[in-house]
Amino acid sequence: MQAEPTDEELMLAYGAGDGAAFELLYARHRGPLFRFLVHQLRDHANAEELYQDVWQRVIVARARYQPDARFSTWLFQIAHNRLTDHWRAAKHRPPPPEDATERAEREPDPSTPERSLSAFEERRRLQLALEELPGEQREVIMLRLEQELSLEEIGRITGVGRETVKSRLRYALDKLRQRLKP
Repeated sequence: MQAEPTDEELMLAYGAGDGAAFELLYARHRGPLFRFLVHQLRDHANAEELYQDVWQRVIVARARYQPDARFSTWLFQIAHNRLTDHWRAAKHRPPPPEDATERAEREPDPSTPERSLSAFEERRRLQLALEELPGEQREVIMLRLEQELSLEEIGRITGVGRETVKSRLRYALDKLRQRLKP
């Protein structure tokens, strides 16, 4: 029985022209990458836009790809860079319309009876607690917990040292524990 090819092998095969290798890479990473972007942006539409852009950059870079790190590290480095670009551009956007609050208040309340389910409520509490974290802490905790990346890989993605990653993780976990106390 032949072992599944690694992500790095698939990316190299894709760079050599194997379209099926890209399809397998995409299938393996589409969910985790999209969840990461949604958690960072808290906006489904923006996450979809950046998600497509990240994959477009993978396609463009296919011939130059070198497996210096795990493929997932490289992929999430691209996502991190796109997020940085997004936030930088957001600083130069005009403010929201004056009636933005009124418009939001006119939206129907999404409360439903299903929200009372315990498991859903716990997931929601965790999601809200994650959203309250500063962006740098939320990013490292999502990369660690959802992507199961090492501290070194997270450091390469975010451009900070291992100790900074550890510190951000520790502060994030402390804040989450405090926020989620019963």
